[in-house]
Amino acid sequence: MKPKGGVRLKKNTIILISTLDTKGSEAAFLKSLIQGRGHRVILLDTNTGGEPSIPPDISAKEVAKDGGWNIEEVRKMKGTGKVASIMIDGAIKKVKTLLEKGELHGIISFGGASNTAIATAIMKSLPFGIPKVMLSSMAAVPAYAGGYFGTKDIAIFHSVVDVVGSNPFVEDVLKRAAGAICGMVEMGGGLASLSKTTHKKDLIALTEFKFSEECCSHIRHLLEEKGFEVIPFHAQGMGDRAMEDLIGEGLFQGVMDIVPAGVSEELLGGNRAAGPSRLERAGEMGIPQIVTPCGFDMLSCGPLERGDRGDPLWISKDIKNRKLFIPDAFRVQARTYSQELREIAREVARKLNQSKGPVAMLIPLKGWSSLDKEGMPLYDPEADKAFVQELKTHLHPKIPLIEIDLHLNTLEFAEEAVKQFIKLYPVRKSSTF
Repeated sequence: MKPKGGVRLKKNTIILISTLDTKGSEAAFLKSLIQGRGHRVILLDTNTGGEPSIPPDISAKEVAKDGGWNIEEVRKMKGTGKVASIMIDGAIKKVKTLLEKGELHGIISFGGASNTAIATAIMKSLPFGIPKVMLSSMAAVPAYAGGYFGTKDIAIFHSVVDVVGSNPFVEDVLKRAAGAICGMVEMGGGLASLSKTTHKKDLIALTEFKFSEECCSHIRHLLEEKGFEVIPFHAQGMGDRAMEDLIGEGLFQGVMDIVPAGVSEELLGGNRAAGPSRLERAGEMGIPQIVTPCGFDMLSCGPLERGDRGDPLWISKDIKNRKLFIPDAFRVQARTYSQELREIAREVARKLNQSKGPVAMLIPLKGWSSLDKEGMPLYDPEADKAFVQELKTHLHPKIPLIEIDLHLNTLEFAEEAVKQFIKLYPVRKSSTF
């Protein structure tokens, strides 16, 4: 292949790691970009959720087998830490075999916390000098980022938005990620930014994280069906902080703030703290917003070794004596107490009461995240009630507080959230800006 300029490229092999049950279309797009530079791509699937949406070159079944397990057995496991370890071990064997054969010249992946932890663990097994690129919405979280690359030469590229679906932001970061890995392999590269992009659809910002995944997936599809362009942001502190800045620049026409937990993390000193102005920009800009309490039910306080070091957060917040969810050594989710939720409710009410535009607060009565429904580690309905009672006391009467007898991660709740958003959304004569 001869790209522009007439320079003939050597055909190298680049490994693309992805979870193809949920990230198939994004992986296919990234693969096509790399192939467009004349490189061979081996698509390696690390998913444990189900069948892939596109065919892999190395299947999750093969990866699990090299990790010492049958993929069906792995899918039945509840401990995510063990599952991740199995897939990491199997994938490492696969990439090392390719390296020994001279069939590995670079490796790339993309995703949020889980994908980043798995992919960078695989990248760490490769020697210095093999190009490694991780496109991650978790790259700007100090408590995690250093652990992801450790002492290895892994280039972590902050995606800012969550790499989900197809929209101008996602397409741009994937193009630049492809440029990064190809550039490292070719000793060149670099692609254009979004600075002059003209959007033909109204852009809606959506906050999400792993524990709201099902709800946010439904909301994204429902809004897209109605003609909106949805830009997801991983609510890990830096992602939703970036969202606030972009809202302030006038890039969005509405916000589905499903995971406003950056507010509570800021108050309590958690890893996902999103700054003092979190949950304020949409109100200042006067654009419609839907808010739920997802994420207020937990405090991000990993890694585990913080407790062993006597970190003040663990001592002052009495972390070890709380209900905990520990998916891996980096991430610890601790249940928030009733008194903390009352404080969070007062802060949320204060911020929303200042809104210049329409806003509605939706409360799913059967649980705010995948971790606090009945039978799950952070289940505490009495603490949830304390938040709602305090919010009713302080929220302005003109702001709808809608209690819904559903769990957040249901299609029905997502439909109601979109329905309420449409009620708030003004009729626009033109959606181009």
